[in-house]
Amino acid sequence: MNTKRLLSLYGLKWNPFSVELPAEALIDTKKIEHFCWRVENLAQDGGVALLSGDAGVGKSVALRQVAAKLSRLPDVSVAELSRPQSAIGDFYRELGATFGIELRAHNRWGGFRALREKWQTHIAATLHRPVLLIDEAQEMPPTVLSELRLLSSVHFDSQVILTTVLCGDSRLADKLTLPELIPLGSRIRVRLTLEPWNKEELGALLTESLARAGAPKLMSKELRHTLVEHAAASPRILMNMAHELLMLGAEAELKELDEKLFLEAFAPDGARAKKRAA
Repeated sequence: MNTKRLLSLYGLKWNPFSVELPAEALIDTKKIEHFCWRVENLAQDGGVALLSGDAGVGKSVALRQVAAKLSRLPDVSVAELSRPQSAIGDFYRELGATFGIELRAHNRWGGFRALREKWQTHIAATLHRPVLLIDEAQEMPPTVLSELRLLSSVHFDSQVILTTVLCGDSRLADKLTLPELIPLGSRIRVRLTLEPWNKEELGALLTESLARAGAPKLMSKELRHTLVEHAAASPRILMNMAHELLMLGAEAELKELDEKLFLEAFAPDGARAKKRAA
């Protein structure tokens, strides 16, 4: 369905269940707020933060919230590594492009030195470390993670010149126990492990998402309860189901989404076919 028509039909400012939510639509929990605050402080001293959890519990959304909060701080430079699976050569090329430095692939030492000089110049001017955000960090090769550790500190490891936020699933936590990565794991100063959400948290997320989008009465109370019950403790599953119902409701031009729509949308194929036939 056309996005403008969808928003107009329900008086929405944005689709509350889309993955492309604006920053003001992202909802903080107390744990995420505290994590963001600690990362903001880490930007002054440098170091590594770890954001982890199972699939679908909101890690990438939390990382977006960290990025949004940091971007509003004066003098804080925030960069994102978009290809965590890269080998060392491409890793340096992306870092160079991200921080505005032209690096030559055959001269890794030159790139190593240029990046460190760039970061030290930034620290001298602002007293803040540049911040590097890495989503899906479980995909990073151990050699690249080790290289990042060495790149980030100077003067016999007495000064950290980069703040790094690693975000990944349980494979990342397992990877950091490898013998070659224990030095990196021991340097993690801020940690947040996101757990499966309880029903109260999911219900609050759904209600607040609708309110911020401008349609607090779009879904009946019974439907919101049903969605929470079937979300398997995952905000991703909750939002995916809600998005499906929103599309179906808009197609039928329903004024309110209710349990009847849920049963029609998620009934077994046989039951759905019988209903169509009737």
